[in-house]
Amino acid sequence: MGIRNAAKALIINDGKLLINKNQNSVGDMCYGLPNGAIYYDLPGGGQNQYETLEEAVKRECLEESGYTVVVDRLAAIYEEISMHEGFRIEYESYAHKVHFIFICRLTNEPIKPLAEKDLDMLESIWIEIADMRNMPLYPQILIANLDRVFNSDNVLYLGSERI
Repeated sequence: MGIRNAAKALIINDGKLLINKNQNSVGDMCYGLPNGAIYYDLPGGGQNQYETLEEAVKRECLEESGYTVVVDRLAAIYEEISMHEGFRIEYESYAHKVHFIFICRLTNEPIKPLAEKDLDMLESIWIEIADMRNMPLYPQILIANLDRVFNSDNVLYLGSERI
């Protein structure tokens, strides 16, 4: 089993944050949520071989949301390890990930058609930043450290989560 790098984006525009709305289709293998549960996560995804993390986050944002972004800075890093044996077997390459969270902003490019949605993804939506704390938004370790992530000029290591 390998460790997968994932590049995620905090995209802020007019005081709102872009997130992906998802509906769980893999039962308790997804964050322990029941099948059909709604949850949210940041746009982004896995880094491809020979692709930089910055290229990965830009590509993933365009694929999932249709928005072209500029990376301002790397804001945080955290590690996620699935403890669910079924998930480890079914989705081996996703069972251990290191997430790199970038603060990004939109360009003036027009919105493009979606090229690819993740397995459970329904749509991308804009929310008030304050509302993040009251939503089933993953990674939860990010919510607990949100103020630090937005207000620090340094890259923060948020730790590890076993889910």
